[in-house]
Amino acid sequence: MRRFLGVVVAALAAVGLGGCGISIPTDPDGTLDRVTGGVLEVGVTPNPPHTDTSGAHPTGTEPALVTAFAESIDARVEWTEGSEQSLVQLLEIGELDLVIGGISEQTPWVDRVAVTRAYADAELPDGSTSGLVMLAPMGENAFLSALERHLDAETEGQR
Repeated sequence: MRRFLGVVVAALAAVGLGGCGISIPTDPDGTLDRVTGGVLEVGVTPNPPHTDTSGAHPTGTEPALVTAFAESIDARVEWTEGSEQSLVQLLEIGELDLVIGGISEQTPWVDRVAVTRAYADAELPDGSTSGLVMLAPMGENAFLSALERHLDAETEGQR
């Protein structure tokens, strides 16, 4: 009886929240809604072969993934080149939507920004491997979820 009651309460709570217009995951700042059909502001730091900024537009495996993600949400990408530190600061104040640059899952920025699941492995200078991640605004979970679904589909089997 207790189990049945628990299921009923959970179902009623789900229906009640659904009726309030709440969707999960959410973006408190509306990142996914804003960039869909608009502009995806991406910070990029050079780290070949993942990101190469020597040309007119960034190239490499990560700009290709980001461009495909932008196309999937009908967005245009605008690139900003900089150091990881300066790009993380821009991400924190809302000037960027995403930061890429062959960033390791051991990134020191984990307490300041959201980090995607590792989507591929990369060899480190010492010969070990580490997962590659991208950085997004803290708390923008709908945006992060959409990006991770895209990365999962594009990089299946690379990890």
